[in-house]
Amino acid sequence: MQDIVTGCASPGLDLKDVSTTADSNPVGRSSCVEDSTMAVYLWLVLAFVTDVATSFFPPPGQLSTCQVVEKDVYCNNLNLTAVPDVLPHGIQKLDLSQNLLQNLTQGVLAIYTSIYHFNLHSNKIQFIQPGLFKDFTNLKVLNLSNNNLDVFALSKTNIGALTAVERLDLSGNGLYTGMTDVFLSEAPALINISLNGNSITKVGNNTFHGALALRNIDLHNNVILEIEDGAFDSLLHLSELDLSINSVTCIADFNLSQLKVLNLSKNSLECFQTIDSDVEYELLYLDLGENKIHHFPVLPRRNKLMYLDLSRNRLRSVNTTGTEDELERFRDTLRTDTETNSYQDFSQLMYLDMSYNQIKQMPASFFCSMGSLELLNISYNCLGTFSLHQVTPLNSLKTLDLSYNSLQNLSFGENTLCSLQELFLQGNFLSILDSGTFQNLPSIRGLHLQQNYLNVCPSHEVPQTDLNIHSRPGCVYFASIPTLQFLYLSENSLEVLPPSAFIGTPLRLLDLSLNPGLDVHQNVFSGLETSLTHLSLRENHIEDLKIDLSQLSILKFLDLSANKLTALPLWNMESSIESLNLQNNSLVTLEYETVLVLERTLKTLYMGSNPLNCCSNSRFLYMLQQSDVVVPDIATVTCLYTENSKPVEMNVGSVTQEHCQKLDNRSVSIIVVVVTALVLIVVLVVLTKVCHPKRRKFTGSFRA
Repeated sequence: MQDIVTGCASPGLDLKDVSTTADSNPVGRSSCVEDSTMAVYLWLVLAFVTDVATSFFPPPGQLSTCQVVEKDVYCNNLNLTAVPDVLPHGIQKLDLSQNLLQNLTQGVLAIYTSIYHFNLHSNKIQFIQPGLFKDFTNLKVLNLSNNNLDVFALSKTNIGALTAVERLDLSGNGLYTGMTDVFLSEAPALINISLNGNSITKVGNNTFHGALALRNIDLHNNVILEIEDGAFDSLLHLSELDLSINSVTCIADFNLSQLKVLNLSKNSLECFQTIDSDVEYELLYLDLGENKIHHFPVLPRRNKLMYLDLSRNRLRSVNTTGTEDELERFRDTLRTDTETNSYQDFSQLMYLDMSYNQIKQMPASFFCSMGSLELLNISYNCLGTFSLHQVTPLNSLKTLDLSYNSLQNLSFGENTLCSLQELFLQGNFLSILDSGTFQNLPSIRGLHLQQNYLNVCPSHEVPQTDLNIHSRPGCVYFASIPTLQFLYLSENSLEVLPPSAFIGTPLRLLDLSLNPGLDVHQNVFSGLETSLTHLSLRENHIEDLKIDLSQLSILKFLDLSANKLTALPLWNMESSIESLNLQNNSLVTLEYETVLVLERTLKTLYMGSNPLNCCSNSRFLYMLQQSDVVVPDIATVTCLYTENSKPVEMNVGSVTQEHCQKLDNRSVSIIVVVVTALVLIVVLVVLTKVCHPKRRKFTGSFRA
């Protein structure tokens, strides 16, 4: 198959391939073909006779489970081998999908000519009586997908006129090149044809000559290698064409100006080029993703393109030649030609995806005609710098994805991204930015900055003498951004979070996870009391949480997992925590007062991988076992208790009052023994002191 494709084609949606297909006839092949053709004809005759006999003597009891809903009949998945003959007359929809039908003949079907929707999906159909559907003047939808129609197509016998059929599904039938003519030679009303999942290798000039009203053609998931010149030119109403998942190598001189949707994703395309013309193209959606394109495609000069997908290709730049020497000339041409509207026009483009390529430079002039662009994805490329200046008209852009590049420099001029709401910058090398970079984004809602090397500046409102905290070189201000609601700063090697770092910024979500050794100032969340609902401090090696989280009155989701906490700070009764993750810490228990506060609002608690004590706090044990709080990892939460002077580990869900009572009884016994011993010692000491003077007095009188 690799040896077949060698080149590109011209006019139309063309692919000129110098093919070495197996079309040539070796000596002796003609006789074999004649024998196989005769065998097919004999088999078709036998199938016809068998089906007629079956129609006169239908198997009993096949209709017992058909469902009739007004004029719609559903006989699907009933293992039927023949069309039922006792259905109501005048039915409009007949569903015989997922049965065992092999032959379609007039017989019983002759009485159901009122059908407008006929579903025969997933049977074993190998034969269709020619002319069967000519009397079905109401038939609009015919589904013959997932059958064995390649057997019938071998005979080269047309099924006859599909007089009124508008939608025809022939997908999954093993059809290959030339077989579709059998079904499409007389389909004057056909609007939608589905041929996906077959084995078609070539689209010829005559493939659709009998269906000139076609608007939608689905050819995806075939093995198309060649498209003849003008294969689609006669289809003046064609608006949607799906050629995805094939083996097309090049589209040269694309000229289907009436087409609105073209999907060429997952082919082997190395180029896409439109003919040089002043004709206005209707193309709205163009998907060229997952190909081998090296240069930016040459698109219609006058177009209405709204969606362009170039992801997962081999683009190295955004110029159409691909040579680095011509890049500067391309930029100058773009600046000049945009003014005269003679270069590629992107004025209506709303979606542009160039992710997963090898682009190293993105000149700002490239965007000069993209005044309607709302989403720009350049993630997973090789960009080292990205800068936008005031001349760039990207004021409609809402989402910009620059993640997973090699960015070290980033700058946005004022009034360049006035509508930007989501900015993805994770997985870069950003360490030094202009401190007010994100203040230049007046509509920003979400900043994804994880996996960089950024530092956080303290608020301008914090006195420079406060704890000797000064703005570190290269730090970025996140205070006073009135629209910012979601901020991701995980994996930035953050060392310090200064006080009031986010004041004036109504954050709802703040992710500070995976910054080992992070020093969190106790007033860092000042200003977030009435906005923050999600906070992650996961895996920061925090030993003592000094911040007063109770001030965050509407905080609902808190992740403190993978730290070194031995205790939690007390929460006041205004806490709103609903989900708390305390996995992988050093907690022995939770304080009684903390449990009382959490029980009011807590819905989900994660406690695995902590050295819990089974019996240190009965209220905490009750919360884990019997309260309304859900502990998703309860099966892995273990605790320790002492038995026979040895620590024993068990699942917290298995701890009973008896375990703790035994421990309590042993403790009481020990205490009683100790107290008794102390009392006896005290009594002995007192008696000694009382009796000793008497002895001394007795001895003195004796001496006298």
